[in-house]
Amino acid sequence: MRLKGKTALVTGGASGFGAEIARSYVREGAKVVILDLNKTGAEAVAKEAGGGTIAFAGDVTKKSDIDAAVKTVVDAFGSLDIVVNNAGWTFRNKPLMEVTEDEFDKVFAINVKSIFLMTNAVVPQMRKQGSGNIINIGSTAGVRPRPGLTWYNGTKGAVNLMSKSMAVELAPDRIRVNCIAPVMGETGLLEAFMGMPDTPENRAKFLATIPLGRLSTPTDIANACVYLGGDESIFITGVILPVDGGRTV
Repeated sequence: MRLKGKTALVTGGASGFGAEIARSYVREGAKVVILDLNKTGAEAVAKEAGGGTIAFAGDVTKKSDIDAAVKTVVDAFGSLDIVVNNAGWTFRNKPLMEVTEDEFDKVFAINVKSIFLMTNAVVPQMRKQGSGNIINIGSTAGVRPRPGLTWYNGTKGAVNLMSKSMAVELAPDRIRVNCIAPVMGETGLLEAFMGMPDTPENRAKFLATIPLGRLSTPTDIANACVYLGGDESIFITGVILPVDGGRTV
């Protein structure tokens, strides 16, 4: 088991990438708390994953909820070794001038502010432990942006760059920070990213831009998170790892 003895907090773990990350972490021996607004979904994933997985209902844009989730991990398992900042959101693909202020504020709150809040909550605990591991889920959108998602692209560009800066600043504390940049994946946000119905014809247009010819899957992202969460990657920090089938080449 590649994560035996480790503890983890996974945000947005009720569905999509986050759910598979949580399940994979448990299979590899980690103790996991899932933080998600969707209490029912988080509880279902926790039950399926087994291993004493805990579902915590909370909003990643609220400091009180982030702080409480971190406390839950430490109280239940005694430490917090890995944080996966996976929770994310996007508005529907559309011209940048049509995005509302509320949509702009929401996408930056969920995709960027949440990492600020989580960092402030977990770094003191990780410093106390003498080590830690933070994995941020960025996106190829922050490397090679698609039209119609300008403000979303901006949030993921921020996540990608913040991860590098965090890695440098937190390295003296033996806290590693890495970023995974998935290409568009088979999740509930797919139609929003495309801005059109998910038909074979519409999907083909997007697949044509990915050299390996398919979308990312939750398993692809979970596998990368297992690697970066484990000791095999102990000397890796500040990396933006594209899981993109060649999209950003």
